[in-house]
Amino acid sequence: MGDRSDMGSSCCAPPPAVLATVMKELKDMKKSPADGIKISINESNISDIQAEIEGPTGTPFENGKFKLKLVLGADYPQVPPKGYFITNIFHPNVSKGGDICVNTLKQDWNPGHGIRHILMVIRCLLIEPFPESALNDEASKLLLEDYEEYARRAKLMTSIHAASKAVPLSVDVANQMPTGKKQLAGMKSPLKDKRNKDKKRSLKRL
Repeated sequence: MGDRSDMGSSCCAPPPAVLATVMKELKDMKKSPADGIKISINESNISDIQAEIEGPTGTPFENGKFKLKLVLGADYPQVPPKGYFITNIFHPNVSKGGDICVNTLKQDWNPGHGIRHILMVIRCLLIEPFPESALNDEASKLLLEDYEEYARRAKLMTSIHAASKAVPLSVDVANQMPTGKKQLAGMKSPLKDKRNKDKKRSLKRL
């Protein structure tokens, strides 16, 4: 799928005083990051905030790194920012185009909510989706009626679009196994190492 990094760009930024407050908060988040969240500061366009969220442990998004953006309009903070996932994700509250549906950015918005709070709420959405306010009907239906299939689809999308390059493929596969199978896989690893060494020796002889 195509790059979503240019989606939702704001033509009208908030007033300079608001941007100064936002910049201060972003710098504070750089120094003291929220759990599982990294901020990228674009000093040439502070109203276009990009972040990376780590998939929470124990969810279908585990081991994934999801890029998203918040776009602050001219009326921010009186009006909530728009939130978008840049990375493709299979989730009830995220449309196929990347739009995010979360109450914090809609009817529950409070001008006192800061950027840190917004990003933490979005990360929590990966732990506890809300299918009743779905933007992806297919994901919502599977979550309610067939969780195993929902989790399989979400894991597949995560492995394709959001898997960290630092995580070997074998680790991703192991994380999708039941605990008992993971332990067996770990016990077999010395044998795999021996087979790999034998294979390398055979290749050297060729």
